[in-house]
Amino acid sequence: MFNFNWIDLTIILVYFAAMILIGVAVMKRASKNMDAYFLAGNALPWWVLGVSNASAMWDITGTMWLVYNLFVYGMKGTWLPWLWPTFNQVILMVYLASWVRRSGVLTGAEWITTRFGAGRGGELSRIIIVIFALVSVVGFIAYDFQGMGKFSKTFLPWDLSANTYAAIVMGITAIYVLLGGMISVVITDLAQFFIMAICAVIIAGIAMSRVPAAEIAALVPAGWDNLFFGWKLDLDWSRLIPSLQQNLVSDGYGFFGCFFIAMLFKGMLVSIAGPAPNYDMQRILAAKTPCEASLMSGIVSACLLPRWILIAAITLLGLKYLGPTFAAQTGKIDFEMVLPFVIKEFIPVGLIGFLMAGLLAAFMSTFSATLNAGGAYLVNDLYRRYFKPDASHKHYVAVSYVAQVLILAIGFIFGMMAESVNQMTQWIVNGLWGGYTAANVLKWHWHRLNGFGYFWGMLTGIVAAMIVPKLPFIPTSGLGQFGGFGIILAISTLGCVWGSLRTKPEDPEVLKKFYRQVRPWGCWGPIHDAVVKEDPSFKRNTGFGRDMFNCAVAIIWQIPLWVIPIYVIFRSWKALWISIGVLLITSTVLKYNWLDKLDAEPCPEVAAKR
Repeated sequence: MFNFNWIDLTIILVYFAAMILIGVAVMKRASKNMDAYFLAGNALPWWVLGVSNASAMWDITGTMWLVYNLFVYGMKGTWLPWLWPTFNQVILMVYLASWVRRSGVLTGAEWITTRFGAGRGGELSRIIIVIFALVSVVGFIAYDFQGMGKFSKTFLPWDLSANTYAAIVMGITAIYVLLGGMISVVITDLAQFFIMAICAVIIAGIAMSRVPAAEIAALVPAGWDNLFFGWKLDLDWSRLIPSLQQNLVSDGYGFFGCFFIAMLFKGMLVSIAGPAPNYDMQRILAAKTPCEASLMSGIVSACLLPRWILIAAITLLGLKYLGPTFAAQTGKIDFEMVLPFVIKEFIPVGLIGFLMAGLLAAFMSTFSATLNAGGAYLVNDLYRRYFKPDASHKHYVAVSYVAQVLILAIGFIFGMMAESVNQMTQWIVNGLWGGYTAANVLKWHWHRLNGFGYFWGMLTGIVAAMIVPKLPFIPTSGLGQFGGFGIILAISTLGCVWGSLRTKPEDPEVLKKFYRQVRPWGCWGPIHDAVVKEDPSFKRNTGFGRDMFNCAVAIIWQIPLWVIPIYVIFRSWKALWISIGVLLITSTVLKYNWLDKLDAEPCPEVAAKR
């Protein structure tokens, strides 16, 4: 626990008050209707939504995990975020965001109706995606609850329990989310992003001034600064920090080449499935047009650059000043020591309060966006559709307040039941996403998948996600962790195929409407022929090859955005210039082969007003 100066405490309290005032200020505008409350009326610029989306991804628990990866694995650790996978944003940027936005709906569950219609199968598929959305939202809130409690207990000056801290901070956040809806969330996300970006640059300056470039090579093992790898990891910490060898073994990344291939395969499947029904989906639907949805997803990757500045700076200070302490330790090292040490030793009075506000903001941003998305599903896709379809706008907004409080309470309960942040992270990454992937890949690319198949695929996937990760023979780290994902994926795929083939195909009129509106590529031959028969002028989407090429280029384009800040802070000038060259080449290719062609596509205003 830190001894805070009154200046730092004042800054933190003023920050909390300012966030609540933002919610009050936009309350009237947000409460006009459901579009205004959950999508900000589709009036926000794409770059604002992109910065907000990036801010929502910048949670401090994940940041400290990335610090650990960089500290232990060096530049190879920058590949490990593909576990989530972080390159899903470039898949959205290239083509999927525009496909999603063409529906003109309010939530991901409502989007399902455009694919499967309003029949029994369509209703079942819509219900199951609502269930998945609520389960995932509660899971993310439990994750935030665990992380916020641990973070606040470590840093804030009052002697409260971790659960009490989490409830207080997340309760304050919920106030401005409830009052201002999506508008409030986006405005506060912008403020939080710039606070954290400024803090990152300041800490980077401190790190570079404290650790001369000539000292860095002696702090890390051979190969630490090499971004590339062979089949084996080949890092040896035994001379510098012997106990880190235990981490290398327990993490299970020794055969890094095999691990990378499995990570890439899983990441591509999850990314092609499209955005999960959470804050990412909501920001795509909130974009003005399909083109702006694509641009919004593209800017997210660039907006994560300040996060990597912070990660590199904390890592460099940790290597220099905590390396000797870690070298004397035995057993597994607690890398959460790094951040409090950096704040205590290197951040001056006043700036500590500013930094703490920014770190709290990183938590609050993810949580606020998640809570807003969960409320949209509960109200629009359950309450409004099945209980009170003809109420006033004010009534639905009022019910949204209650819905989000309910979601918050359930998330708190599960957060208190969870054993650790890592437990929640592993379940979300390897369990829940495994249950989501199969049905949502097939919905884009296989016309024969019907509502019943989607329902059974999602249901078996969700059940498997609850059971498989708890099986004693399923590893939770290293290459073995993909076994659980593969089992869940296989079960869900069987559910999709079985459910579809044992029931009638979807109504041709529903499929034709979907195909005309979204214009996907894939196994849509019979539907395309039917559409062309009615409208000979209709043109097939022939962009598969171009989209796949652009996805490959965009994944390469994304890598320099992560490593350039690290190379600057660690003064690796040769690697820096190579990375800048790669960024310029890939940016040029994307400009001519993606952006110019994207601008030529029709991007009508399709948002339905409620």
